[in-house]
Amino acid sequence: MQSLPRVSRRRLLGGATAVAATGFPMVNSGQFRLYAASPVTYSRRAVDLVRGSLVIDMLGALKINESPQFYGDPLSAQDEADWRACGIAGIHHASGMGGPNAREETLEWIALSQGYIGRASHLFSLVDKAADLDRARKQGKIAVILGLQNSEHFRTVADVKLFHQIGQRCSQLTYNTQNLLGSGSTERVDGGVTDFGAEIVKAMNDVGMLVDVSHSGDRTTLDAIEISSKPIAITHSNCRALVNHPRLKTDEAIKALAAKGGVMGVTGVRMFVRASEPTAVPHIVDHIDHIVKLVGVDHVGIGSDSDLNGYDDMPPALLAEMKAAYKASYAFRDKVDTDGFDHPRKVYDLTEELIRRNYSNENIAAILGGNFRRLLGQVWGG
Repeated sequence: MQSLPRVSRRRLLGGATAVAATGFPMVNSGQFRLYAASPVTYSRRAVDLVRGSLVIDMLGALKINESPQFYGDPLSAQDEADWRACGIAGIHHASGMGGPNAREETLEWIALSQGYIGRASHLFSLVDKAADLDRARKQGKIAVILGLQNSEHFRTVADVKLFHQIGQRCSQLTYNTQNLLGSGSTERVDGGVTDFGAEIVKAMNDVGMLVDVSHSGDRTTLDAIEISSKPIAITHSNCRALVNHPRLKTDEAIKALAAKGGVMGVTGVRMFVRASEPTAVPHIVDHIDHIVKLVGVDHVGIGSDSDLNGYDDMPPALLAEMKAAYKASYAFRDKVDTDGFDHPRKVYDLTEELIRRNYSNENIAAILGGNFRRLLGQVWGG
């Protein structure tokens, strides 16, 4: 199949309302436009696959670098149109709090998120059990999983049950640095999961909270997989065998994850996708191919690590501030998003590339969300 023509996110966004109102206008046999003026067309097979699958983005924020102001504002017509047209049925909305006020800041963030979701209940639905993902999709809503990208808010083992009771369903053990549970991916020394971290993992298993090690160091990642009595997730990372970056996962870790029944979500963050230019959707699928060849198709999914529009549409000063907050080893380039995976309908572009590589419909549906749905059912029940 020929490559799809490139189109800017701003041009895509300009037609979002038309998408919501008219669906995918057919331009010739088996080809559909996102909206009438779009130069991009999608195959009938890609459209049917996305619409017929439970598509789960296991790290897909409501908004990147959201502020209390974002949660206080009403849902815009543009945002609603984008969500309804994106093809995604469930997102893992996760943030990361660290430092001495992590517990209080996490409580505030959960309250703000629940308020936003509740006020837009015609569009969003909060997830408790895995069946809520299925129910929301049948109702034409976006199911939202609340999670944290750090576990510094767990000051005691009892906190795990408390935060589960107020809605948290996934917790990443560490961010990029050391905490009381273990080591992050950019620490010089990785001491693995601590005694306290092992207690937290057990408590998460007991209440049915998904363990995530996306930002954890190599030793901490392997320890968590071994310690957990339930399968765990790497919700958003890529393969170090393809890109030598400390935030990415080794083949050893991917094999260990799969052996315990876990799933790894592939991300579209540019420097995690390819070490050189150009960097586009086919290079994201290179990581999917690598995982499939290494451990099989049942252990890979999507974790975009972005909102619908991506990082590069952020105000330049805010984007520069975000980049400056990371260590030099993160190796940001001028652009953060991968070309073609930087707009609200990016899941269709990904599906087209999977089709081009001769994945079966069954396997594409598994990658788009079926594998994470299975994992969440095992960990959460329902």
